[in-house]
Amino acid sequence: MKLLFVGAGMSGAVAGRQLAEAGHEVHIIDRRDHVGGNCHTERDGDTGVMVHVYGPHIFHTDDEGVWDYVNRFATFMPYKNRVKTTSQGAVYSLPVNLHTINQFYGKTMRPAEARAFLEEQADTSITDPQTFEDQALRFVGPDLYAAFFKGYTEKQWGCSPTDLPASILKRLPVRFNYDDNYFFHRFQGMPEHGYTALVEQMLDHPGITVQLGTDYTPGMADAYDHVFYAGPLDGYFDYKLGRLGYRTLDFEKFTEDGDYQGCAVMNYGDRDVPYTRITEHKHFSPWESHEGSVCYREFSRAAEPDDIPYYPIRMVDEKALLADYVALAEQAQGVTFVGRLGTYRYLDMDVTIREALDVADAFLAAQTEGRAMPAFAVSPL
Repeated sequence: MKLLFVGAGMSGAVAGRQLAEAGHEVHIIDRRDHVGGNCHTERDGDTGVMVHVYGPHIFHTDDEGVWDYVNRFATFMPYKNRVKTTSQGAVYSLPVNLHTINQFYGKTMRPAEARAFLEEQADTSITDPQTFEDQALRFVGPDLYAAFFKGYTEKQWGCSPTDLPASILKRLPVRFNYDDNYFFHRFQGMPEHGYTALVEQMLDHPGITVQLGTDYTPGMADAYDHVFYAGPLDGYFDYKLGRLGYRTLDFEKFTEDGDYQGCAVMNYGDRDVPYTRITEHKHFSPWESHEGSVCYREFSRAAEPDDIPYYPIRMVDEKALLADYVALAEQAQGVTFVGRLGTYRYLDMDVTIREALDVADAFLAAQTEGRAMPAFAVSPL
């Protein structure tokens, strides 16, 4: 069959590769001039540093199948994400761990003591946290909340933490040991030559053609047996019901000689610092050595129509509009929506890859059984 993939990011590359290997003719288009989507990496011309052009991406997963899959196409180097934060005039480790707690309170507590101490600080009257702020006050208390979560969250999401669901904070654990590895997954690493090289290897197959700098138009679908759409769900329907809300990021790039901040990621928790974090990109490739350094100051704001969408907001209004778009999508013929934008969900890379593999399997099964491929392999709702 002739298949069109809209988007040359992880979703399109993985599912496209799988279906090309199964014998289908795969054509992939992307409006940008490079593959890899927001994972795109490139060498800085002045320093030689591998830069994560749209912000840092760290690969981490417990899915052994996904780990084995990406290692088919690239050598993954060991990498542990160790995040620091500057707050109230001091530098601390994140996520909040035993070192953070002892440093912040000027104590030398053991794990059990710290656990009991934080329970004393917590607002135990909150039995069913509904908001981000409720969740923080219940589990870390007002002091740690103010230092590490409140200001950062206001900058990142552009609203009060009282307006955000508690589920956002559930992804940020508190550790009662000295483990400062930001992630806790079994498999963690970085592709040795960057993510764009990884995606290029996925796309290197005789059954795949790639056309960059190309926007999708509805008439294109007529030339194909099926379309896999990884662009914005609302964009497929020309935003006729309105636009789904996203946060976007602005990057202020600067270069330095030597080592600017001594770590890959430095968050800034204070509300009066306008940026959320500074990333120093040579630290994402610690197996390399560079005299110069490339850094990004990162600013978060509401996405405008011409901005790159990063984080789906998924508040009450957006979820209602999403349900309307999902209903439209389910009535469409010959198209399956995939990936972060196509399903309006925040997805880590490993989940994106797993879902792309599953989408390819589902398509092959549907063809074998004579069934139509659904609009969504995973419901966005």
